[in-house]
Amino acid sequence: MKISIAILAAALAFLSSCNKDDSSGSQSNKYVKGKNRFLMNIDGDDREYFVHVPSGYTGLSQTPIVFMLHGTNGNGEDFYTNSGWKEVGETENIITVFPSSWKYCIVEDGQQRPSTEKWNAQPAGWVPCTGEKLRDDIKFFNSIITELNSKFNVNNKRIYLVGFSNGGAMACKCSYEMSDKFAAIVESAAALFGQQPNLLRKLPVLFQRGNEDYGPGGSGPTAPMNSLPFLLTDSNTTLLQGHLYKFAQTSVFHFGLNPNFTISGDTNTIVRATYVSNSPNEPLNVYTVALIKGLKHSYPIGAASQNWSWLKQYNLP
Repeated sequence: MKISIAILAAALAFLSSCNKDDSSGSQSNKYVKGKNRFLMNIDGDDREYFVHVPSGYTGLSQTPIVFMLHGTNGNGEDFYTNSGWKEVGETENIITVFPSSWKYCIVEDGQQRPSTEKWNAQPAGWVPCTGEKLRDDIKFFNSIITELNSKFNVNNKRIYLVGFSNGGAMACKCSYEMSDKFAAIVESAAALFGQQPNLLRKLPVLFQRGNEDYGPGGSGPTAPMNSLPFLLTDSNTTLLQGHLYKFAQTSVFHFGLNPNFTISGDTNTIVRATYVSNSPNEPLNVYTVALIKGLKHSYPIGAASQNWSWLKQYNLP
């Protein structure tokens, strides 16, 4: 009986520790259901991330995780509140994670812009000011995954990443440099083009963009919804800044995709082009471009649930 009481007391102490807030960023397993703010030190800098723990989380089974990356001049708390992902996490009983980028002095469009939140996703249309040091966000994300494993019962084969705008470009960078950690990735509104580092793994990627999206504050002609094949094959188009062609060609080259794609969807809502691998032995090597009707530069309302429906079909091998 004494042994049983001791075991029960230890279990109760553990459960109690799991239900305390840990805003200090220590390596303990303390957390609360709902909103948590954690800090960790990366190369001398205190980095911040927010975590939503759903009310149904018990720790008894391995739980999927979704990272959501904000855009320029945002932060993790903004997207915790506004992206729709904490609500999906609550409904689907998944843990959702919202890191904050670093704040830099940058030069963009010839103008110096101090105190600008940016992910270190290069090459880009901006560069750091002289003397400004770009932080290692890949190291930051890897450290978050390690720390999450110390706090939660994580399903490491079902960790996913979504990014918007500058966060979409960072998600693209992660599709190369962290493809061994993420099961699938969504790049929203922006990605990277040109020469990229060697892939660690070929993984499923979804790129989505509105047919009225010309970047933050930008404007231009609406791309017709039936123009997606044209946007992906015409190197001279200026519709949507020609980005869909550049992003797709970069992925086709680096992922070894068949340049021929299949079109699906509805021109009244979303049209998709799907590329598959040149090799029949790479079923997870899939790249989909989704053109969303009536969307300017924003993460779409309701996108979190749709993105989750796409992400959850994939596991890390």
